Amino acid sequence: MSSDTTEITLILPEERAGERLDLVLAELVAELSRSRIQELLGAEEILVDERPARPSQRIQGGETVHLRLPPREPEHWRAEPIPLRIVHEDEEILVIDKPAGMLTHPGAGHPGGTLANAVLAHYPASKHLPRAGIVHRLDKDTSGLLVVAKTEHARQDLTEQLAERSMHREYLALVLGAMTGGGKVEAPIGRHPQDRLRMTVRDDGRPARTDYRLAERFPRHTLLRLRLATGRTHQIRVHMRHIGHPLVGDPVYGGRAVLPAGLDSEAMTLWRGFHRQALHAWRLELEHPGNGELCAWESPLPADMEALLTLLRRRAS
Repeated sequence: MSSDTTEITLILPEERAGERLDLVLAELVAELSRSRIQELLGAEEILVDERPARPSQRIQGGETVHLRLPPREPEHWRAEPIPLRIVHEDEEILVIDKPAGMLTHPGAGHPGGTLANAVLAHYPASKHLPRAGIVHRLDKDTSGLLVVAKTEHARQDLTEQLAERSMHREYLALVLGAMTGGGKVEAPIGRHPQDRLRMTVRDDGRPARTDYRLAERFPRHTLLRLRLATGRTHQIRVHMRHIGHPLVGDPVYGGRAVLPAGLDSEAMTLWRGFHRQALHAWRLELEHPGNGELCAWESPLPADMEALLTLLRRRAS
């Protein structure tokens, strides 16, 4: 834990029973805005009776609330002239195609080399915005599209779109097993009880839903198109493992590797050399915070995932 992290513990007043947790906290903790409280809820930094709180949770009164407030760090993050794949930019937003292997934000042991460091160099005014204007994140080894706010108005608007699920994020994932049809996974997600770096499906977790459909099917693998109805940490990776179809290459949730049949030595080397989850955020759709117009962007599969698909198509032909 950072030495700059602030922790607050309080008891919710009995007379506020039935009211929304975020509204009550905004009054009880004067230094926190409602938007900041929503950020903390999304990061599971607010616990009610030792369980992660929900954004629209109604209180009963008398509960113990524990808030962990990580430092607001953009002004301390350093700007680094790291090349960015900019898909779109205007006065309000920046849409970036993040490569696999790049962290979204600095963290313990990783003070630089992240997307946030690159954004600060490209647009220095982002140092005045929470998280340098980055309103959602991708795992380090997930590639694809994300949006960055360049103004506080845009940040609040995009945050609301995420909360209201009007921002649509679609992914392509290569999973183990020959699936027979699309569907949805509705299973709550929370921290793993023994390994705090992992997430898992658990009854007391936060509600989570992932919709998926088949894009391409192979004898031992399936390419899926997935849409997030919620945005929990590692959601797609956890949900796909939960239904028995973990992502190819996933070092945390992937389980035992399944190889295509009949690989020669060159193909075997290529397959075994893929060391990340085969997940790509290929499409992003949102209402522009400046004019309200519906905008959409797409990103082609990166070369490493495309190489796996080429191999599978050749084996299937």
